Amino acid sequence: MIGLSYLAALAIAITGMVMLDRRFRLFFWRDWRRASVVLPLGVAFFLVWDVFGIALGIFFRGQTEFMTGLLIGPELPIEEVVFLTLLSYLTMNSYAAAGDLLDARSRRRASVAADGRGAG
Repeated sequence: MIGLSYLAALAIAITGMVMLDRRFRLFFWRDWRRASVVLPLGVAFFLVWDVFGIALGIFFRGQTEFMTGLLIGPELPIEEVVFLTLLSYLTMNSYAAAGDLLDARSRRRASVAADGRGAG
């Protein structure tokens, strides 16, 4: 059971990303079609990056008792795919949230400027 700890932690973190996404309509809840393309592309990009790193002898699997030991390729544990999914999802949620915050700030500044002109 301890061998599933890391995978379970990643699953819990992804669940948190889904909840934030749903609450603030950041990625999948904003445009599920686009998200359904972007997320797998992000994961695929990082998987290719990992494969090249492994082939060049740069990346190695760090096996611990917290990992399942299941590999999808040489030096490439199944947990890496789940981690890369979390990383990509986090990036897209963060990007969308930052855009929303900047938009809100811009609207607030425009509102204050409009109020200032109309008050005189």
